[in-house]
Amino acid sequence: QVQLVQSGGGLVQPGDGLKLSCAASGSTFSDYRTAWFRQPPGKDREFVGVISGTGRSAFYATSVQGRFTASRDNANNLVYLTMNSLKPEDTAVYYCAAELGGVLPPSSRARSDPNKYHSWGQGTQVTVSS
Repeated sequence: QVQLVQSGGGLVQPGDGLKLSCAASGSTFSDYRTAWFRQPPGKDREFVGVISGTGRSAFYATSVQGRFTASRDNANNLVYLTMNSLKPEDTAVYYCAAELGGVLPPSSRARSDPNKYHSWGQGTQVTVSS
């Protein structure tokens, strides 16, 4: 299993951007697809996006499509979530998660199911407020 350590996050104003990082260790990172989830205050964890092991494919939740972009640097075992045009409703604890198998599953349900991911970062708070 791969171990994940997150960095980034913080307090930003609506319309601002922010970039989260997720550093992996313990295995060949390109063998893992990596997803981002978030948990808003008082709500369940929800899917944000996922990127394939090569970084060539990605899939996003409708709520962040066009604003958030996942990317990865396999040479340095890093995955990023670049968030633009942030809204107050993006406020949440953000988590990266990884699962062995670099290819994205054909089913969107399988891509977005948190139970399909067995390695998790520690979470980082993102607060969007004026």
